[in-house]
Amino acid sequence: MKKLNRRAFSVLLLALFIAIGMLTYVQRFLESGENWASYFSRLNSLSEGTITDRNGILLAAFTANDNRFNEDRTTRIANYHVTGDFWDRTGTGMLTNFSRQLHSYSPITGMTQTKRIEMTLNVDAVIDNKAYAALAGRKGAVGVVNYRTGELLCMVSSPAIDPTEPEPKVLDGVYINRLISAAFVPGSIFKLITAAAAIETLTTIWQRTFFCEGEAEVAGVKIVCPFEHYTQDFPGALANSCNIAFSQIAIMVGQTEMINHVRAYGFLDPHDLDGIPTAAGTYPLDFVGDPETGWSGIGQSTDLICPFSMLRYVAAIANDGVLVEPTMVRDGEPPRETLLVNPDTAKTMQRLMRNNVVTVYGDNRFPGLTVCGKTGTAEVGDGTSHAWFTGFLQDEEHPYAFIVFVENGGGGLSVATPIANTVLQTAVRRGTDMEY
Repeated sequence: MKKLNRRAFSVLLLALFIAIGMLTYVQRFLESGENWASYFSRLNSLSEGTITDRNGILLAAFTANDNRFNEDRTTRIANYHVTGDFWDRTGTGMLTNFSRQLHSYSPITGMTQTKRIEMTLNVDAVIDNKAYAALAGRKGAVGVVNYRTGELLCMVSSPAIDPTEPEPKVLDGVYINRLISAAFVPGSIFKLITAAAAIETLTTIWQRTFFCEGEAEVAGVKIVCPFEHYTQDFPGALANSCNIAFSQIAIMVGQTEMINHVRAYGFLDPHDLDGIPTAAGTYPLDFVGDPETGWSGIGQSTDLICPFSMLRYVAAIANDGVLVEPTMVRDGEPPRETLLVNPDTAKTMQRLMRNNVVTVYGDNRFPGLTVCGKTGTAEVGDGTSHAWFTGFLQDEEHPYAFIVFVENGGGGLSVATPIANTVLQTAVRRGTDMEY
């Protein structure tokens, strides 16, 4: 009898292990079955699909027997972070993030296809090609969005690879999409946030003047400006990108209100681009005192910003405060709209950003374009600086907001503005053929 009981117990125990194993398998199948099927059966599936840019240029295609990309190597590389590849090596590509739609995966039948998938994107491959060439092999990113419609016309990250090569030469950070998947020291483009906070919290900001001799002390800590601007008003301080003035402005606004504005404008949160997660930023949230608040107000301290978050912000400013959420996939759905910036503040920021170009940068840098913008040269602590330029066109026919970032690239005015001009000139030339 004891032997029978032991055998019965053993059978029950074995049955329990089998049941646990089956439950574990079912759970993992439901969670990862699509990935398993994609990995083992993609070439053997019945799925067929294409990914094209807004003008019908083929970016990627797949059938049961073949995977293809654009025949032009430059187009494949420049648009790599848009398409991704068939090995899922970058997390932002369409082939990875929309594999369920592209391959019509079913947990019952595996990889099946009920209809041909044709995905059209808002990006323009020609603009991406120009942007990638303008970056000239340097690490960086370029983004352009129509701030009226939310169409993301350009998404480029450098360096990139040719997705047709199964084992390419891997450069540092090649799989990181620097436009949406990372955050960097912003430098003086952050003054666009400080300026908006000042407009909304300091009633006397338009009557104040700021004196700069290249350095100043705040509670015994030295704040340094690369130039001597002497006496300047608020618009002049932004146009001159004066560190002394804007450190004082940030202190007057106060750390609490600075945090409120940084958070309200979405710089501390991750966002999503058609379901693709973007990087969050950072700002000193614990009490740091006046000197560090001053440094944070000029985009240094512990400030980090995702370029995509800044693109959203300047797009909202350009659109009188209303953010039309950027989207890369043309799916016929109405765009999401959010009031991100107070309309009066946005209109004031438009005038200030236009004044930057007219009085300091020079319209001659952007022939035929009405550019409103802000440069940034962000010190990163190793003797190098990130180069930034962000802003928008005041042009109803070509309502484009933009961001240019060159990692460890040098000065924003000398390095980033020529890239922006090249990209914007291309976008405007092609804009007459775009449908909105």
